[in-house]
Amino acid sequence: MRRDQPQICDYEGSTYQETFWDQGGREYEDRAEAYALRKLLPPAGELMLEVGAGAGRNTPRYRNFKQIVVLDYSVTQLRLAQERLGRSDRYLYVAADAYRLPFQEGIFDAATMIRVLHHMADGPRVLAEVRRVTRPGGAFILEFANKRNMKAILRKALGRQSWSPFSPEPVEFVALNFNFHPRTTQAWLESAGFKPEKWLPVSHFRLGPLKRLFPAGLLVAGDAAIGALSSRFPISPSVFVRSRAGGSPKNAMPPVDFQNPASLFRCPDCGSGNLQAQPEALHCPGCGQTWHLEDGIYIFKTSSEVN
Repeated sequence: MRRDQPQICDYEGSTYQETFWDQGGREYEDRAEAYALRKLLPPAGELMLEVGAGAGRNTPRYRNFKQIVVLDYSVTQLRLAQERLGRSDRYLYVAADAYRLPFQEGIFDAATMIRVLHHMADGPRVLAEVRRVTRPGGAFILEFANKRNMKAILRKALGRQSWSPFSPEPVEFVALNFNFHPRTTQAWLESAGFKPEKWLPVSHFRLGPLKRLFPAGLLVAGDAAIGALSSRFPISPSVFVRSRAGGSPKNAMPPVDFQNPASLFRCPDCGSGNLQAQPEALHCPGCGQTWHLEDGIYIFKTSSEVN
């Protein structure tokens, strides 16, 4: 890890997709996220960046975008995404650090970051990176874990937790697992150069007994009804917010050739955008670093980070 680098929550080798999603009784949460994306995604676009894509659970929901960069820090998670999505000109798989995105400025029509911010020790820094690579006027859909949720409010009222759900600072309830106040998240987005335009609270009913008693579709319908009323003061454990990147919108970017993506990337070490294509690699003449393509995944991690 670099000296100025925040600590990273690494899912390398994790069974997260299998144990948490496939076998963990999370149908309601998954369908709630699908609902939120249907409501918030732009109707169409050329190039999408999915930050923290994991095993590609949400990626098929970006069907209105022609090309999608599937990015995660974990190579093993990206291999699972490849199994789910396949290899085609539509998807580009990239293993990289979200604090140091290996892309040119302003190239993405839209970006998403779902269930990722809550692992970020430096929220403003990662949001600034997403803004750097999003074109002016582009959409950014962020999901964050809301510390001002009903369960936390009740626990505080009953004296069962020490921290206040109403205070602005993030709370780290487990190592590298943070909850955030909506006002703080809004301030970070605005500081990064985004303009929040629509808030959508979801997962109000994230309780085991409720999920066992009622079908997921009914709970999602309840989310839709409550979310419309509570968007200005969200008290759900999960909140989506759609923002727009500041600045004057540019003309649509031409389609990116994923078979020759050197113009898409920049070196995350030195910032040079003059990467040279080599067999199964991209070389940076600026700092001498070589970034490898392994089994269809561009790996912008050093040997120490991979190992």
